[in-house]
Amino acid sequence: MNYDIFNGDADGIIALLQLRLANPVDSKLITGVKRDIQLLDKLSVKQGDQVTVLDISMEKNINGLNRALEAGASVFYADHHRSGDIPSHEGLTSRINLDANTCTALIIDEFLQGQFHLWAITAAYGDNLVAKANELALAVGLTTEQAEQLKELGTLINYNGYGSKVTDLHYHPADLFKSLSAYASPFEVIADKNSPFYGLREAYEEDMENALAVEAIHKSEIFSLYELPNEAWARRISGVYGNLLANQNLDSAHGVLTENSDGSYTFSLRAPLRNKQGAGDICSQFDSGGGRAAAAGINALCKQDIQKLISIVENSYTHRVIA
Repeated sequence: MNYDIFNGDADGIIALLQLRLANPVDSKLITGVKRDIQLLDKLSVKQGDQVTVLDISMEKNINGLNRALEAGASVFYADHHRSGDIPSHEGLTSRINLDANTCTALIIDEFLQGQFHLWAITAAYGDNLVAKANELALAVGLTTEQAEQLKELGTLINYNGYGSKVTDLHYHPADLFKSLSAYASPFEVIADKNSPFYGLREAYEEDMENALAVEAIHKSEIFSLYELPNEAWARRISGVYGNLLANQNLDSAHGVLTENSDGSYTFSLRAPLRNKQGAGDICSQFDSGGGRAAAAGINALCKQDIQKLISIVENSYTHRVIA
């Protein structure tokens, strides 16, 4: 049995898309909303099963990974999030790169020697590695217009992954992966008026208009924080909204709080794009928090901890030296 386990955002979907365009297999897809990252807990394998894991933290999934290896499964694991100690096991093949300027789709692009390089560039844009994606687009001779098209597609695929539950999303990530699998090139998606691109674009524009009407609840030269309501549109737009804010001011950290039904908050943090470090360390100080150096989050932040969070972020980036 083959299992493909992947994050439901642009990076996870496009990482798997490249692999399966290069090597189609009949597999069971295990995925969910972007913040549903402990996906190996949903896995039950046996001797001889093949497991591919993409764009979810090994550190957060170590128990599930060890169970799979002990059961006799072969695991291919590619990621750019916090890994913890990587197990030494003959059944594990890992390609882990924690560099702040890479993503899982770029790791897979290197693994496949650039077979679907345009898709990898699209994922880099979707993961907000805009400078890196621009560099790659220029290197392959894309026009500014073409690069902007890939940026928009990557952003829209990423936008679809945000929500507290799958019903918040426009597409289940597994269904979006299946739809995109019909296209060898991202430009084919954009050319097809019946592709997911156009519905996602319309929905994105409506949700973003709502977000842009929100005023910051905290704003300084170091950190700006915005609070969105307990609404489906807010949950959908929170991540790409944070990316938009980060790209508007490259020297400042940005955070987005989205109210949960229980009164807690989902929090997304973007490190300053000129100092892409520390976000994962900051969020990991809170229960249900984690991520990578450039972008991280907390799934359930207590309201009384908001001021503490602001202080930690302000203090962290006041004292961090730009790498």
